[in-house]
Amino acid sequence: MAKARQRDRGIRRAALGAAALLCLVGGFLSPARLSAQAAPAVRGGGQSLWGGAELSRYSPDFGPSQRLVGGAGYFDLDWNSRYAVEGEARFLRFRGFAGEFQDNYLIGPKVVVFFHGRFRPYAKALVGLGKINFPYKIGSGTYFAIAPGAGVDYRLTRRIALRAEYEYQFWPSAPGVVGEPSNGLKPNGVNLGFAYRCR
Repeated sequence: MAKARQRDRGIRRAALGAAALLCLVGGFLSPARLSAQAAPAVRGGGQSLWGGAELSRYSPDFGPSQRLVGGAGYFDLDWNSRYAVEGEARFLRFRGFAGEFQDNYLIGPKVVVFFHGRFRPYAKALVGLGKINFPYKIGSGTYFAIAPGAGVDYRLTRRIALRAEYEYQFWPSAPGVVGEPSNGLKPNGVNLGFAYRCR
């Protein structure tokens, strides 16, 4: 009789222990806990940030037709594979006639026109500021600038891209120099560069 009671107590303890273990496991496996997941069900729309550098050769549209040469830094904040915002800072400081140079700081939308393998032809429309130091130190000026452009990105790898483009700028209120007509300057030229995908 004592052995039967002892055995019944053991069975009850084992049943209580199993019930407690089942409650504990059930708590961890409850629907609220199971709704957590290791990977997101939906990924972002393909946003990425590219940073790059360019070599540039431009006609300054002031003075002799000598070309200005320089470099630029730019970024592309891609909203998705087709639409982006581009910003650039260009410094055309070399080969200017009699000390002439130009800088510009521009930002605006960029659209990939179509995709062809690794090639991505695009168009862009930037706005910002253009700055010129006139020849012979006759003065300098900073002007509102509109800069449409077109080019092609070539994705060398997932993180590295090459670029070639043409950019046409219009500075409506330039040059504003005494004795010169102020019907706007139209600097334009080509850029060759590369970019690295930061994220």
